[in-house]
Amino acid sequence: MTTNVGAPANMTPAPPPSPVSGSPRAGSGGVRSLLVKITLLGLLDAVVVYALFVLVMAENWVWFALAAVALLAINWIYLSRRKLPGKYLTPGLIFLLLFQVFVVLYSGYIAFTNYGDGHNGTKEAAISAIVEKSLVRVEDSPAYAVTVVEQLGEFSLLVTDPDGVVSLGGNERPLEEVDDAELEGDRAVSVPGYTSLSLGDLLDNQRAITELSVPLTDDPNDGALRTADGSTAFLFRSTLVYDEGADTFLDTESGAVYSDNGEGEYATADGEALTPGWTINVGFENFARAFGDEDIRGPLVGVILWTFAFAGLSVLTTFALGLFLAIVFNHERMRGKKIYRVLMILPYAFPGFLSALVWAGMLNPSFGFVNQVLLGGAEINWLSDPVLAKISILLVNLWLGFPYMFLVCTGALQAIPSDVLEAATVDGARPWNVFRLIKLPLLMVSLAPLLISSFAFNFNNFNLIYMLTNGGPRDIDAPVNVGATDILITLVYKVAFGTSTGRDYGLASAFAILIFFVVATVSIIGFRRTKALEDIN
Repeated sequence: MTTNVGAPANMTPAPPPSPVSGSPRAGSGGVRSLLVKITLLGLLDAVVVYALFVLVMAENWVWFALAAVALLAINWIYLSRRKLPGKYLTPGLIFLLLFQVFVVLYSGYIAFTNYGDGHNGTKEAAISAIVEKSLVRVEDSPAYAVTVVEQLGEFSLLVTDPDGVVSLGGNERPLEEVDDAELEGDRAVSVPGYTSLSLGDLLDNQRAITELSVPLTDDPNDGALRTADGSTAFLFRSTLVYDEGADTFLDTESGAVYSDNGEGEYATADGEALTPGWTINVGFENFARAFGDEDIRGPLVGVILWTFAFAGLSVLTTFALGLFLAIVFNHERMRGKKIYRVLMILPYAFPGFLSALVWAGMLNPSFGFVNQVLLGGAEINWLSDPVLAKISILLVNLWLGFPYMFLVCTGALQAIPSDVLEAATVDGARPWNVFRLIKLPLLMVSLAPLLISSFAFNFNNFNLIYMLTNGGPRDIDAPVNVGATDILITLVYKVAFGTSTGRDYGLASAFAILIFFVVATVSIIGFRRTKALEDIN
């Protein structure tokens, strides 16, 4: 047993004051942190609760359940005094789920559908759109007195029919009778919960109001009300009559019958289809189109070959030039190494897409710097000729990429033990043999993973291709929008967002999955081979 020297034996020593919890500064910081946490949680709760209301209105119950569970879990983690690891991991997990897992899964889902132009909704929405597109005014229809009202940015029609019955409806929302509307004379002018538009509001939103189409009932064949001036509406009916029992459309003018052809659209026996269609699951059809459709297979094979050539040559040329410059500027007799090294990495300091735009102007055949200044006014179509365009891309990518290789090679060279090189020199090895048998293998141990990642980057180097040539020059013989310098990722972009041939998100997602498997396969093989280099150490 021990006692404190100089202290009474029967006195229990007081615990030392806590420098953290007892100080005024720590207490202020704790309150401030608590307020910040509650404020951020409150903002998050407000946003998610609003999203939950939207999901309820859309009857999207799966996403409603997921969002509700996530919100409860986040509040449980951050309002608890424990769960410290969860408080640090939760933001990263949320971003991982949103921007990685969800994107991958959704792309995979789209690849097995016909989602794209004309097929981007449900079958019910497609039926309503077909009916709406074929509406024509009924000549003998009565005039309906209407007032345009607005709620949460959505316009509706407050309708007073010729019999004095007041109803309210909007786009894809049939008329429903209301009994609490305010009347002026024989016209309903307002209803609780809605804002009646003034003349100025009508003029400001004229286009949206003229596009209003309010169904009379749930049956689309009963027609819809439309207004041109915001005060009087007339009845419009479709020339295409939908038969719900037979699931067909009858054209009352031509007598043609359109039925569900199983491809997400209504079509006649002759193949004449109505637009829009709807999204359906097509299985592996998009993958089969990529390699089975002659119109797509030919250009796709050419694009795949050029993609491998572009990625491989880009890595090879940038690595060769970067390594050569690193060896030169690492030589002990070299003067002014720091200045040269700064100058060498200047291209790396500029944004890649901006450099590509600058080079596109410099390579212009009419007024570009290369033709007019360097070549004395020559007219060389650097970006219009298929072969020259590919060479131009490789040269520009060499200018953009060699500084990175120069930096990593310089670091790797300086990490090689000098005694190993001196021993080889003492044993009589020539400089070339020292480089080939000692320096290069040791460099590859550390640089091989970087070369593989560089290959994967150039395999999807969208910025350079899109900014420099936009995939061109266009292959006029190809039935699809593809150019001589298109790589897979730019082809995917054109298929997904192309303006000339329409958007086909399903086929583009199938291409994206193929790219993923190609890059993953090359990376796995490359990384496995780099393990053999580790034995050198």
